[in-house]
Amino acid sequence: MSDSPTNSFFSKENLLSRDRVGAMIFLIVCLCYGYQTSQIPLFPGDEYEPFTARTLPTLLTFAGIALALILLVTGQPDTQSGAVMDFNWKLLGGFLALMALYGVGLTYLGFVIATSLFLLAGFYLLGERRKKVLFGASFPFVLGFFLLLTEGLDIYLEPGIIFTLW
Repeated sequence: MSDSPTNSFFSKENLLSRDRVGAMIFLIVCLCYGYQTSQIPLFPGDEYEPFTARTLPTLLTFAGIALALILLVTGQPDTQSGAVMDFNWKLLGGFLALMALYGVGLTYLGFVIATSLFLLAGFYLLGERRKKVLFGASFPFVLGFFLLLTEGLDIYLEPGIIFTLW
């Protein structure tokens, strides 16, 4: 067995693979999220309840940490993992702009219209051009999800500023 740097487990190529760097970033995000979940206030007496406002976020934190650690251990060098080496920065910029517009649009247009337009534009950015798919995958899905949240789970969703002016 040769001791060349490319064959060593601790080589730069192996340790700085996309899998491991992504796992480290995800681990840091999960740890920060876990800290934030510990700051969620509880009602008096909730400390004795089996299910509180902290339960699901804490479980999500543990699941994320476990997955990040698994990826850290099992990460492969980029040449073996099949990682995409070129990156479409234009598409990333488009999605970042779209997400910023969604945040603003959610306030003014409300959940249904803003989310439908977000999905429609996102599908278009990803290359889908068939109108039947664009409109069929965005508006009915959002309406169904809206009805599930508002009618089924009784969650209030802001209608949007333009609809409250009338």
